[in-house]
Amino acid sequence: MRILGLDVGDKTIGVAISDPLGFTAQGITTIKRRGIERDIEEIKSICSQYDVEKMVAGLPKNMNGTLGPQSEKVMEFCDILKESLSIEIIMWDERLTTVAAHKIMLEADLSRAKRKKIVDKIAATYILQGYLDSIFK
Repeated sequence: MRILGLDVGDKTIGVAISDPLGFTAQGITTIKRRGIERDIEEIKSICSQYDVEKMVAGLPKNMNGTLGPQSEKVMEFCDILKESLSIEIIMWDERLTTVAAHKIMLEADLSRAKRKKIVDKIAATYILQGYLDSIFK
């Protein structure tokens, strides 16, 4: 069973996929947002390509655990996605995933330009890997 990880933002969507056994997550792409219909079509295509059976979407909570405006946008997007694909979507606390992604890229000495291009994909990988780790405890 393959699981898709999503880091949904206003401008981009980071995408990661699990290995066939569901142990590890790998970043695969960053989708540039071009409207809800196009965004969903790109995700549908990825789901078909990888035979995805479940999705995990990062839920951007505030540090105190409350939900803010960005959380509402992500949940709304995921509701539309769920209706379009009929695939289970699990909302996963994504606090500090982008911070962790930036930290690992800085440690790898990537340029600012390279970091900007892949930060969402890496954040999606952290989101998915967190979920995978939780189900194999």
